[in-house]
Amino acid sequence: MKRYQIAGIGNAIVDVIATVDDRFLDHMGIRKGFMQLVERERAEVLYGAMSDRAEASGGSVANTLAGAGGLGLRAAFVGRVNDDALGRFYAADTGADFVNPPVAGGELPTSRSMIFVTPDGERSMNTYLGISAELGPEDVDADVMAASEVVFLEGYLFDKDKGKEAFLKAARACRAAGGRAGIALSDPFCVDRHRDDFRTLVAQDMDYVIGNEQEWVALYQANDLDDALVQAARDCPLVVCTRSGDPVTIVAQGQQVQVPVTRVTPVDATGAGDQFAAGFLFGLATGRDVATAGQMGVLAAAEVIGHIGARPKTDLRARFARAGLLAA
Repeated sequence: MKRYQIAGIGNAIVDVIATVDDRFLDHMGIRKGFMQLVERERAEVLYGAMSDRAEASGGSVANTLAGAGGLGLRAAFVGRVNDDALGRFYAADTGADFVNPPVAGGELPTSRSMIFVTPDGERSMNTYLGISAELGPEDVDADVMAASEVVFLEGYLFDKDKGKEAFLKAARACRAAGGRAGIALSDPFCVDRHRDDFRTLVAQDMDYVIGNEQEWVALYQANDLDDALVQAARDCPLVVCTRSGDPVTIVAQGQQVQVPVTRVTPVDATGAGDQFAAGFLFGLATGRDVATAGQMGVLAAAEVIGHIGARPKTDLRARFARAGLLAA
């Protein structure tokens, strides 16, 4: 038995949430309903302007690892935080083993996303990438990757060469020890910026890839999703495509499976993809077939969009049991 059933690498971002009115947004020059990247000085101004702040550890793969850990998997998360107040908070709040200590005297502050929620439920996000975007191969312990059955990588970190190097180190250490490595494509614009490198990674070093329709089409510059998935299946043995309320398509060893989705009106769509991955990877790590793993992912995504926040608030294992999935 390996030490970890799943290990993930991703942005370590503290979500800092405050309730405000529209006048506050106008006064601070915040675009309502948008996610914007901000520089350090702007981040400090916005952080200082927040009253009654609520803080939670966040980031896409970190949310997935928290969900997987809540389902009972032995989980580890690799991220880069400074040894400051937010960094120490993050390290203690991941919901998984945070295997790297906060960086003493780090070059940048801990990453944070200032989220302003108005009474109508709109979330306006201002994200400072900070130190998490500087993650590199020196942050990856090859022994931890080798001790993990499944490794999951966050496509956003592919924007820097050091992130690419970290991914290759992690994937190769995991696979050399008999594990499986995979990635979330994360964002079609990131895919556009690094298409050739993404395709090389998928074809040479990934055992599975999770993406949505826009990301797959962007990766292969395809005319439509069917064309993209045909190309993807030639490169990777396990391809997963989510489609925002439409059936999930999984192509495993050339065989296609459709996983139905029950449409629901979301309270907050934040984290749907992250928790789909948590459910799917729980199924993968515990030896379920891909159809069952897909159903687990769909149920996990449905749970998280039913409330505010990117992490589950109810017992997902109980949901899986009621659906008859744990006996599969």
